[in-house]
Amino acid sequence: MSETQEYRGIPRIGDKAPDFETVTTEGPIKFHDWKKDKWAILFSHPADFTPVCSTELTEFARRNKEFDQRNTKLIGLSIDSIHSHLAWRENLKQILDVEINYPIIADLDTKVAQKYGLLHPNESQTATVRAVFVIDPKHTVRAIIYYPLNVGRNIDEVVRLVDALQTTDKHSVAAPVNWKPGDKVIVPPPKSVADVEERAKHKEYERLDFYLNKKSL
Repeated sequence: MSETQEYRGIPRIGDKAPDFETVTTEGPIKFHDWKKDKWAILFSHPADFTPVCSTELTEFARRNKEFDQRNTKLIGLSIDSIHSHLAWRENLKQILDVEINYPIIADLDTKVAQKYGLLHPNESQTATVRAVFVIDPKHTVRAIIYYPLNVGRNIDEVVRLVDALQTTDKHSVAAPVNWKPGDKVIVPPPKSVADVEERAKHKEYERLDFYLNKKSL
């Protein structure tokens, strides 16, 4: 898919993340140029000056250093104006003593929301749903999480997801259920008889069956 081709619906895992030019609380950006060779978390919230969104944006801000340590940039979005974003940012600093330390996209014309499938009419006609897109340094969508309007996200899970993606990429392994850094990882399943015989030689593997082997990194 070319960069100029418009997406219809939600970009899927493995797709190139749609590029866009937009206005943010930190000035105008071109998305792919802004993120460069880093990972990125693009997340949407329904509306400014709303309670659940306020807890989410401030928690992302509190934990931004954790994402920075993972070579990951945060960027938020809603279909409010830049003036609303700036006023809300000041309000959150005043009432919760947290400064929003990442850009928020002012997607008043919904162009970015439409590219990323953030408008779900049966949920709301006037607000973006809560979505999280994890995008790798090659601008590829690696994971997508959607939440309804009335349930806040789990930031621990977003951090864990980034850790899992980066670890499995680096070591060519898979992450089992509830995996977290330091846990054993899954060795890729065998693709031939020779692979089955070869993995039997690895005494360091935790062998549950020929197709399910774990190891420590």
